[in-house]
Amino acid sequence: MTRKRTLILLAAGGSAALLLAAWGFQYLGGMAPCKLCIWQRYPHGAAVLLGALAFALPGVRLLPLLGAAAAAATSGIGVYHAGVERGLWEGPSSCTSGSISGLSAEELMEQIMAAPLVRCDDIPWEMFGLSMAGWNALLSAGLVLVWLAAWRAR
Repeated sequence: MTRKRTLILLAAGGSAALLLAAWGFQYLGGMAPCKLCIWQRYPHGAAVLLGALAFALPGVRLLPLLGAAAAAATSGIGVYHAGVERGLWEGPSSCTSGSISGLSAEELMEQIMAAPLVRCDDIPWEMFGLSMAGWNALLSAGLVLVWLAAWRAR
């Protein structure tokens, strides 16, 4: 197997592994995903498909670049999500708890009833100070580098 094909397999396999880990946390660990968690999965799915295409069509040089873009997209969403979890910035209003200051009892009750089942600003699991979103951001940034190495390889 050529170096390029090995790198493509590694990059696409990395996205597949991260997807499997996310599904494992969800279905085996009982941790339902929030909206931002789901958003991080789509680019990984695209990267796996792009990897399969790049493996099948080795002469198409654009495919590893598209794989790098997919990995960069999920990494960026992971950075955004980790920032929401840490309170560095606000997340989507449909995904976070929102402020309750100045709300009447009726408005507060409306906000409670409209609250998402799984909030994006909660950290359900972390290891070495990084949440799942943080790990996705870090590992996916590494996958960007692998995709770029595949693009440069012959």
